[in-house]
Amino acid sequence: METDISSEVYVELHIPNFQTAIDFYKMLGFEVVWLKEEYLVMRKGKSILNFYMGSEKVYQHSYFGRFPKDTKRGYAVEIFFLEDDLEGLWKKIKDKVKVIQPLILKPWGRPDFRIEDPFGFYLRFGKRYDWINNKERIANTKEMAKKKGITL
Repeated sequence: METDISSEVYVELHIPNFQTAIDFYKMLGFEVVWLKEEYLVMRKGKSILNFYMGSEKVYQHSYFGRFPKDTKRGYAVEIFFLEDDLEGLWKKIKDKVKVIQPLILKPWGRPDFRIEDPFGFYLRFGKRYDWINNKERIANTKEMAKKKGITL
């Protein structure tokens, strides 16, 4: 059976509380797709987030249980969302979230803002554009790889 899913990569966030996730991500425009005892799926357009556990069981997980409970979730991971109405979302949530960086125009010419979710995940929001099919960047890729000694 074919499905209309635009991604083959899914983000699964291990968290201790589903209600906190639902409240926070609904504020960002996500909706609950489905919920089971230990799994929650939320969607906003083509963005799909999966949440696992929703209880203290996350601390007994075979991998995540190795770390102290106060370890910041998502350390060294940035989850990047593309938005059609970036300014509208910013105005709606800026006073309700932990802002890491306000909405600014970045040196590469694109606006974005960065926040932290209630679990410590680092979230970045930028104006929607096609950064995959950028012909100039694609043309420079082989040259950059050679310069850095990277084999493609």
